[in-house]
Amino acid sequence: MSRRSGACLRWCLVIFAIVSSLAVCGPAIYWKFKKGMGLGGSSSPCPPCICDCPPPLSLLKIAPGLANLSVTDCGGNDPELKQEMEKQFVDLLTEELKLQEAVVEEHNRHMNITLAEAKRVASQYQKEAEKCNAATETCEEARERAVALLTKEKKATSLWERRARQLGWGGE
Repeated sequence: MSRRSGACLRWCLVIFAIVSSLAVCGPAIYWKFKKGMGLGGSSSPCPPCICDCPPPLSLLKIAPGLANLSVTDCGGNDPELKQEMEKQFVDLLTEELKLQEAVVEEHNRHMNITLAEAKRVASQYQKEAEKCNAATETCEEARERAVALLTKEKKATSLWERRARQLGWGGE
């Protein structure tokens, strides 16, 4: 039964795809055939459009300063930029290395702080675990003593019950 329902679903999807594509493309195809076959009622095509639009503006008319795109004087008036550009390549590399070193030192400092905090928390958890182990051992010892006392009590009770039965006690 599932094979038939799968085939039915497949055919439904195919039909849906065909209907959807016709709904999307149908109007365009209809108008194209109508124009091509002359079904519109007139035998001549549309008259040419008359447009009195002005010519597009050029970039030079919009922003005349943009025509000169030379950048030879870029930053010539900025003394800080001028000084920075005059530095030697080695000086720039040295400065970059110093910055990277500072970043590494900050990272190491943060890592050391995090490590110290982790050690402190681990030590605290270790102390708590030792307390729990000691408490568990104490409880286990108390349980063992209680089991030993219960066994002793059961033996004593059994002895007294046996003596009572020997002396004629009938039990409950």
